[in-house]
Amino acid sequence: MLLDGVLSENLAVKYCQECKGTWIPAKEYEAWQTDQIGKPQSEVPSGTLNVDFVLSPFDTKAALCPECQRYLSRAKVNLKTPFYVERCMQCRGIWCDYGEWEVLEQLGLHTTIEQLFSNEWQSRSRERQFFDQERQATIDKLGSELAASVFELADALAQHPNGDFGVAYLMRRVTANRQPPNAKT
Repeated sequence: MLLDGVLSENLAVKYCQECKGTWIPAKEYEAWQTDQIGKPQSEVPSGTLNVDFVLSPFDTKAALCPECQRYLSRAKVNLKTPFYVERCMQCRGIWCDYGEWEVLEQLGLHTTIEQLFSNEWQSRSRERQFFDQERQATIDKLGSELAASVFELADALAQHPNGDFGVAYLMRRVTANRQPPNAKT
């Protein structure tokens, strides 16, 4: 049993009193979305973004559309605590478990939810997650001070037309310093 409700900026929705989830009918979302034109849009968020969010226990379960009873398609939002936004591909309505809409708002993704369901966005999200993990591993291995220097140098080399020469030089120096003292170079 879904009840009438309103989300931010007068978006008419239906919500479940029991699970606190929100159904956003496509017609309501698309009309509301039109009013959002010109407001800043968000890119793929950083996976290290610390958002105060508790994952819904219902997020791991398949769900049916409250309007047409078809299975909802899921799009992963990769954060420290990843979650899924569901959408009906038939009637285009959107389901957000408790707290997910607020996270989408914080990330600036609430005005363009359809992008979450594109292969391009999901691919960029995975790339961003890998980048963040690699960066954190570098900090963990080298310490924050040396890692900051490495990141700064990497940015400078990436911008320089002969940056690859600098990278090759560093590789030779680092590997040469690891050879046993009696090794011929």
